[in-house]
Amino acid sequence: MRADELRALSLFDGLADDQLAELLQGSTEVRVEPGAELFREGEHADYWWVLIDGAIDLVRHIGREDTVVGKMDVPGRWAGGFRAWDEHGVYLATGRGATGGRVLRVPAGVLREWFNAWFPFGRHLIEGLYHTARSIESTARQRESLITLGTLAAGLAHEINNPAAAAARAVDALQTACQTLLSSLGRLAQGEISARQFTTLDTLRRQIEPQAAARDPLALADREEALASWLTSHGIAGEWMIAPPLAAAGVDVAWCERAAIVLEGPALGPGLEWVASTLSAATLLSELKESSRRISELVAAIKSYSQMDRASVQHINVTDGIESTLLMLGYKLRDGVTVVRDYSADIPPIQAYPGELNQVWTNLIDNAIDAMDGAGTLRLSTRADGNAVVIEVGDTGPGMPPQVAARAFEAFYTTKDVGKGTGLGLDIARRIVVERHAGTITIDSRPGRDRAAGPHPPAAARGPGANGQLTRSTAAGPGPSCYFTPDPDRT
Repeated sequence: MRADELRALSLFDGLADDQLAELLQGSTEVRVEPGAELFREGEHADYWWVLIDGAIDLVRHIGREDTVVGKMDVPGRWAGGFRAWDEHGVYLATGRGATGGRVLRVPAGVLREWFNAWFPFGRHLIEGLYHTARSIESTARQRESLITLGTLAAGLAHEINNPAAAAARAVDALQTACQTLLSSLGRLAQGEISARQFTTLDTLRRQIEPQAAARDPLALADREEALASWLTSHGIAGEWMIAPPLAAAGVDVAWCERAAIVLEGPALGPGLEWVASTLSAATLLSELKESSRRISELVAAIKSYSQMDRASVQHINVTDGIESTLLMLGYKLRDGVTVVRDYSADIPPIQAYPGELNQVWTNLIDNAIDAMDGAGTLRLSTRADGNAVVIEVGDTGPGMPPQVAARAFEAFYTTKDVGKGTGLGLDIARRIVVERHAGTITIDSRPGRDRAAGPHPPAAARGPGANGQLTRSTAAGPGPSCYFTPDPDRT
C-alpha cells in the first residue's frame, strides 16, 4: 500500500509524509472477501481497522439472530482499536465483508505509541472521554431501559388485572351456582316429580332467550321486582336469589305461570331454582370465556409488540405495531385521551425491524400523551404516498418552543422533571430511524393544534412501500418527524 492512498483519506489530514510512512510500516494491508470475518463481537479490540475500499457489515448477535447494525462503506471509516486507550476494550460488533476490498490493520499497541508521540494531549482527552462517556451512557441507558420496562410492566399488569379479576369472580360465583344447581336437582328428586314433568320444565327453560333481556337498568329492576313478588305470593323461599338471574335472562311472570302448571305444589320452588342456577351458570361461563379471550388477546399483543419468536427483519403492516403499542399504553389513554384513527386501506406491507419500530411508536405516543398532560386528542394516521408509507402522529399539546425542538434529539436532554425522564427516548428513536432504517428525523411543532389535522402534517412515517424498501417515517405533534430515504442495499 502506498502513502498517497492514505493521503486521499480525510481521516489522515494533517499528517506529514514521514508520519504516513511510519504508519504504513507498523500496519498491514488485509484483503476483504465477501462473507469473511475480520473481527468478532466481544473479543479484545487488539487492532484498529481502517477501510481503504469495499464495504464491511457490522453485525451484532441479538437474541437468537445476527443483525446488521451498521456498515463501513466509505473509505476512511474505521472500527476497533479500543485497547489503545482501554485495556478492557472489546469489539462492539463483528466485522464481516460485504464486498471485496481492502483494510489497513493497525495493532492497538502501535496506535497507542503513535498517539503518545504525535498527539500526547489528545490521547489524554480520548481516554477521559472514552471512560466517562461509556460509564455515563451505560448507566443512563440501563436506567432508561428499566424505566421503559417498568412503565410497560405496570401498564400490562393494569390491563391484565381487570379480566383476570373478572375471571376469578366468575369462577367463585360459578362454584356457588353449580352447588345450587345440584341442590335443587336433589330436592326435585325428593319431590318425586315425573320424567315428563322434568322434560317439560327443561323445554320451558330452553325457550328462554337471554339476548332478549331488557338492557334498560330500570326495566330490569322492574322485571326483577315483579318476579320476586310473584315468587313470594306462591310461597317460594329464596326469591332474592331466584329472581335476579330469571329477570336478567328475560323471564316474565307469564313464563312463571306456565312453569307453575307443570310443577304443582312443593316442587315449584326447586324447579325454578334449578332453572335460575342453569341460567346463572351459563352467564358466568360467558363472562369467564370473555375474560379468558381478553387475556389471550393481551398476550398476543405483547408477543406482537416484543416480536417474540419472530425474525428481526420482516414484511409488516405498520398499523399492527401501532395498535400493539396503543394496547401496551392503554392504561394511559382512558382518562381524558381520545384516540382518533385514520388508517388507509391501501397501505402496502413494508420490510423493517418491527420490534425497533415499536420502540419508536412507544416513545412518540408516550411523549404525545405527556405533552397533553393526559387529556386531549391523539391522532394516528397511515397512508400510502407513492412507493412509501406515511404514518402521522398528532396531538393537541402546547407544542415545543424552538429552543427545545432544536435539542430534542440530543442524548440526555430532557425537559421533564427529575425522575420522570432521562432524555434518551427521542435519541433512541433517532438512532432507530437514522442508523437502522437509513432515514432522518425532524420536528414540526405548532402549539394549540392537533398536529395531524392541518394541511401540513406535523409528522409522518414513511416506510418501505410496494418495493419493500423503507423510505420514510414521521412522528407528529409537538414532536419529531422522521424521513427515511430509499436504501436498496439494506436487508
